[in-house]
Formats: sequence, structure tokens, C-alpha cells
Amino acid sequence: MNTIYTVLVLAVAALILYGLSYMQKKHMSFTKRVLTALVVGIIFGGALQLIFGTGSEVITTSNTWINIIGSGYVRLLNMIVIPLVFVAITTSIVNQDASALKKSASSIILILILTTAISAGLGAGIAGIFGLDSSELIAGQAETARGEALETTLTEFQSKTIPEQITEIIPRNVFYAMTGQGSSATLSVVFFAAFLGIATIGIRKKKPESAEAFKNFLNMLHDIVMRMVTMVLRLTPFGVFALLSRFVSTSNYAEISRLFEFVLASYIAIILMFVVHLLILMLFKLSPTKYLKKASVPLSFAFSSRSSAGTLPLNVETQVEKFGVSTGIANLSASLGTSIGQNGCAGIYPAMLAVMIAVGTGVPMDVSFFVRLILITAISSFGIAGVGGGATFAALTVLSSMGLPVGLVGLLIAIEPLIDMARTALNVSGSMVAGLVTAKRLHELDMETYNKDFSDSEEVSA
Repeated sequence: MNTIYTVLVLAVAALILYGLSYMQKKHMSFTKRVLTALVVGIIFGGALQLIFGTGSEVITTSNTWINIIGSGYVRLLNMIVIPLVFVAITTSIVNQDASALKKSASSIILILILTTAISAGLGAGIAGIFGLDSSELIAGQAETARGEALETTLTEFQSKTIPEQITEIIPRNVFYAMTGQGSSATLSVVFFAAFLGIATIGIRKKKPESAEAFKNFLNMLHDIVMRMVTMVLRLTPFGVFALLSRFVSTSNYAEISRLFEFVLASYIAIILMFVVHLLILMLFKLSPTKYLKKASVPLSFAFSSRSSAGTLPLNVETQVEKFGVSTGIANLSASLGTSIGQNGCAGIYPAMLAVMIAVGTGVPMDVSFFVRLILITAISSFGIAGVGGGATFAALTVLSSMGLPVGLVGLLIAIEPLIDMARTALNVSGSMVAGLVTAKRLHELDMETYNKDFSDSEEVSA
């Protein structure tokens, strides 16, 4: 009987995928297709759990097949992230003035760090308002094991000093870094690409022919990689549907309800930080309405995939094509934003945990506590991996620096995916805001493109 039900579920999923394909054939806007996939994925996943129940064999077997689409799409995105970062950084250097690049990089990093500090303050404040207290939570056996695992992870993480972690950004083997291994892989590729671009600029006077030939090669490579990006992005609605339906159908709502207060507080803090992003845009005379409309696709995918790195191609495409940000700044802000100054994972989450655990363990919280918390959170936001789980490393760093027990992070393992969805969307928003503000300050933002009302022209180019 379970086999019959599984076949029926897969048949319905196939019909939904066909419907998304039909919408594409009818040239419906890319945004409409992605948002439709998101809503349908939530409804489909919720219906599966309502009909068959949590942990059902039908759901497990069905998701095994549906996940081919979701995981396959994420793997395709991860496949092109490193090539995209490499060609994006190198071409942005060889095609623009070096001094302008220095200004844009400094501005982007500063904005990312400042917004992370603000998000940490918001997270700590909301945790205090809600009176979050870890002493009220009772860890189960699995969560205790998780806490012990986190203690081990912290020991391994702290075996390297901060200077050593910064030094690791310089790759010993660039080809190993390009495999995407390690939490600093993206930054290592950024470093090598910048080094290569600067070297190309350095030989322009002595060997102009070589410099020009290599520049043309990089630009050709950039065109080819961007074509690959376009091919993958056209699959976004299908990936979003598969990812959301799997998440919703397998979520443990009993555990979510037990920790509902923390979930609610987290989402309120994240929403407030989104408002801060909009206020920053308004401060630089950029329409928040236009931003929300045009950023809906990368934010929706970030919410679905829980991967800042996986959202990087959509991030760059949105900044350049819909916002009018110069290619160099868009590539830089999107790339740096996957590892530096993540507002959700490295800002709000560690700060909220720190306050909740401090209350539960009786640590006095005065003004100096919050000042130290915000500073530590902002500084430690360097190098957080832009994939699911990066927030754990941020929490480990902040909690240990504050002298708080890290094992209690295991209390929230049941609701981690639910919170991570919104956190990741906030991370991506932070990187786009950094790119927009930097481009506006340096006069590299096409305001006509930013203010243009995209509708059917939102379609990803064929």
C-alpha cells in the first residue's frame, strides 16, 4: 500500500513540476515562477505531513526521489560558485582602476561589519525583551550528545588562533582552495583572484601585449561562466519547490512548538533587521519598495536553500541586471558576503544565544556585557562559512569568547533549520545592501536601472 501512495505522491509532484515548466513556456516572469514554487512547495509538504504523519515511510521514500531535484540544483549552484568568484574578481580588477577597487572593497567590508554589529545589538535586545532563559529548556539524550559534540568542535576550532585563521585565507594550494574545501575556501579564491588581477595590471607597462591578451582571455572566460550561471538559474523554480516541500514535510513540529518562543523572537529580530536594511537604503535615497520587489528571487532562494554561497549567482545577477550595480562591486559584495559579516548567522543568532544562556547560567548582564558581546560578535563574523551550519561556528566563537558554555547550543538543534532559512535570507540581503550602498557612494550605480519597473523582463535570459 505504501508503494501505491508513494507513486501517487510522486505523480502529484511531477504534475507540479510540469506546471512550473508550463509557466516557463508561457514566458511568465521569473519572480512569479519562483514565488509560485515557494508557496506550492510549502503547501505540498504540509499536505504530505498532514496526510501521512511525521516520519512516514511514504514521505521518506518520496523525498528520496524529489530530493534529486533539490539537492541536484544546490550542487549545480555550488559547482559554479568557485568559477564565478574567480572570474568575477579577476575581471573586476583588470577592467577597472585599482584605486577604485580598493575603495569599494573597504566600503563593502565596513558596511558588512557595521550591519553585523547592529544585528547583534538587535538580537541581544529582542532576547532580553522576550526574557529568553535557557534554564527552562530540558535537554534530551540526543541533545546532550549534540552538546558534547559541539564541545569537541570548539576544542578543534580553538586549536588555531585568530591570526592563524586569518593567515589561512592565503591558499597554500590554489587548486585545493578551488575545490571549495574548508570554511575559508571562498575567501582563499578571492585572495588568489585578486592577486592574479593585480599581477596582470603590474605587467601592463613592461609587457602590454601579454597583459591585454590575458585580460581578453579572462573576459572570454567570464562570458562562458556567466552562460553556465544562466543555464543553472533557469532551474531555480524547480529547485525551490523540491527544497521547500522536503523541509516542510519532514519538520518536527512538536519540537518547534516546544521552542516556539525562541523561534518567534528570532524571526522578530530578523524582520527588524530587514527594516534596518531598508532604512539604510532610504538614507542613501534608494527606494525600499524597488529593492524588495527585485530582491525577492535571491531572498526566496536563500530562504529555501539555506546557503549564502549557493545563492551567490542569483545575488550577482540581481545586483547587476536589476539594481544597476557595477559588475566589479556586485561580484565583490556577493563574494565577500558569503564569509564576512553575515547579519543573520554571525550577528543575530550568536547574540540571542549569548543572552539566553547568560540568563540561564546566572551571568550578570550589565552595559559592559552587551558592549563586549556586540564587539566580539562583529569581529568574529569574519570567515563564517556561507553554507548551512556556519551559524554554529559563529555561536561557538562568540559564546566561548564570552566565557559561556557552548554545549547548550545543542538545545536548539531541533529548530535550527527553521531559523536558518530566515537567517540566510538576511545574510544575502546584507551583502546586497553593502553592494548597493557602496555603488551609490562611488557613483557606480545606474539609477535608471534601479528605478526601472521590471515585469516580464525579469526573465532570466535564455
